[in-house]
Amino acid sequence: MKNKFLVIYNELVQMIQRGKFQPGETLPSEHELSNLFQTSRETIRKALNILAQNGYIQKIRGKGSVVLDHSKFEFPVSGLTSFKELSDQLGQGFRTYVHELTLGSASESLAQRMNCTEDHKLWKIVRSREIAGERIILDKDYIKEDLVPNLNKKIAEQSIYEYIENNLGLEISFAKKEIVVEPVTEEDESLLDLSGHQQVVVIRSYVYLADVTLFQFTESRHRPDKFQFVDFARRTKNRYE
Repeated sequence: MKNKFLVIYNELVQMIQRGKFQPGETLPSEHELSNLFQTSRETIRKALNILAQNGYIQKIRGKGSVVLDHSKFEFPVSGLTSFKELSDQLGQGFRTYVHELTLGSASESLAQRMNCTEDHKLWKIVRSREIAGERIILDKDYIKEDLVPNLNKKIAEQSIYEYIENNLGLEISFAKKEIVVEPVTEEDESLLDLSGHQQVVVIRSYVYLADVTLFQFTESRHRPDKFQFVDFARRTKNRYE
């Protein structure tokens, strides 16, 4: 069973999306929400914190939780969050379709990207991601089979990262990412609901294990009107001589 604060978070998201709380309006106080959901203020506070983290509200001292315009999904560029983890957080109608799952030798270009030989066996997984009834992400993953064996469609439909970490006991550590805007391809047109868009935002990721082994290359293609790509940056002050 889901934690109570996640249930409340999802209900508040539904209220915001249905227009019960409009952008610029203030949510009821923590005390009022705790009475509404018959729970503690601490549980309400946890739900509100997730709402703030995912861009649904802005907490303003002396005013409360102000609803933000959330017509686009926030995609954490710097994080390594799986699609399943993201869908669990947002609690919307998410679904994954597996269009291809094959095992073959690396091409010359993939061998260069993944720092391996051309006879190295790689999984190729092509998946489209549906959010709120529209397929708006196309993920193309290439994963080293010697590090991640026995992939199947069921795993790919759920979470490959969950399988890697929980079943194989490997630690996924960090990724290097490149972000570009490219024209749509025939594959995009075939597998995505593009709604007339002629360009997609492409994030190419090189993903490493804790021992600094590169095990995955991913090309993730996003419909541009549905996402805002966010990051958190902290300035480190230089010391000048």
